[in-house]
Amino acid sequence: MTQDNLEAQRTKCEVYSRVVGWIVPVQQWNEGKKSEFVDRKTYDKQLDGGGEGGC
Repeated sequence: MTQDNLEAQRTKCEVYSRVVGWIVPVQQWNEGKKSEFVDRKTYDKQLDGGGEGGC
């Protein structure tokens, strides 16, 4: 497949972020908030139920 074919087959993906209880599409944020979002670090950690911290 060529690069053009791959581009044509892509599906637009909308990213959401939860901020203080609200789930809002990042696309609707102002430029300042969007630049802060790029700087965020994300973590993917499974909870093992070992009793340390948590709710």
